[in-house]
Amino acid sequence: MTEAPVWALGSMSGTSLDGVDAALVLTDGHRIFEFGESGYRPYTPDERAVLKAALGRWQEDDVSEALAVVQRAHEELLARFPQAQLVGFHGQTLAHEPQGRGTHQLGDGDALAERLGRDVVWDFRSADVALGGEGAPLAPFFHFACAQWMKAREPVAFLNLGGVGNLTWVDPLWPKPEVEGALLAFDTGPANAPLNDLVAERLGLDCDRDGALASRGRVVEGALELFLEEAYFRKMPPKSLDRDDFALMLDLVRELSDADAAATMTAMAAAAVMQGLEHCRNQPSRLLVTGGGRKNPVMMAMLAAGLDCPVEPVEAVGLDGDMLEAQAFAHLAVRVMRGLPISAPETTGVAAPVSGGRISRV
Repeated sequence: MTEAPVWALGSMSGTSLDGVDAALVLTDGHRIFEFGESGYRPYTPDERAVLKAALGRWQEDDVSEALAVVQRAHEELLARFPQAQLVGFHGQTLAHEPQGRGTHQLGDGDALAERLGRDVVWDFRSADVALGGEGAPLAPFFHFACAQWMKAREPVAFLNLGGVGNLTWVDPLWPKPEVEGALLAFDTGPANAPLNDLVAERLGLDCDRDGALASRGRVVEGALELFLEEAYFRKMPPKSLDRDDFALMLDLVRELSDADAAATMTAMAAAAVMQGLEHCRNQPSRLLVTGGGRKNPVMMAMLAAGLDCPVEPVEAVGLDGDMLEAQAFAHLAVRVMRGLPISAPETTGVAAPVSGGRISRV
């Protein structure tokens, strides 16, 4: 590839298992020049059930039914973007154990490239894990580009509240994201995934939409305090989590009413973020929230009450909080194609900056 900007199409299917996002970004791997069209393909209830049943499975396990769901959903959505010159395909995370068995993002980049007729970059996390990194989070290098795109002149933080919460602290005045001091990133703790599981189990809903259930409940402080005693919160970053690492959350609210359980779990996710910000070098000038959690007014109010900086959805600076992760993998795909790093010691704990990713060419 030349060094000129290209229209890259990124895709993301997150741990909340709601569906696939796709978005176009015009980028040279360093700068963002323009944001393009985006799209969403929801999983059906049956597809979501198949994927949920495959969670925790590894490459050697039979996950053919789940693979068929992932491939079909991505092919249907990504085919709508014929203008894309390159595709970044994250796949569906089934298991993530960086200091153990590794990481498993389900998906076949070779088959996707053949079906789409475009080069596909995929398997973004394995190289980082193989070299001792956490393999997550990977959006920070894109967040660095976003901070420069919005012309930030002082540190800002991006908080993604998806299935798991992850935080990126950015100092945009550094020349490159891999330079020491430019970034700090890590998973803060569970976010929407356990809350989604709670309302699915009790009420048959896919999420606590608009925080409606939590707004009617009260936070049970004893359960919140027990949650914050988890050793994870005292561990220094970089650090990462699997979707179900905090299964104890459901146990802690098992005896509570639906509304109190939802309010308490929402407070747990917010408190995890507050704990996480204490690891940052200094207080960011603002906290920009992306992912589904930014649409939960109860969650946003808890964060605003507990932090000393403004808490705003990323739309406040002209970004799209529904598509930021998909856009990130468009940007990262270009970096992989050009041999640029996509992770570094202060984002994943890897020993040195790593490019990673696999490339399937047509």
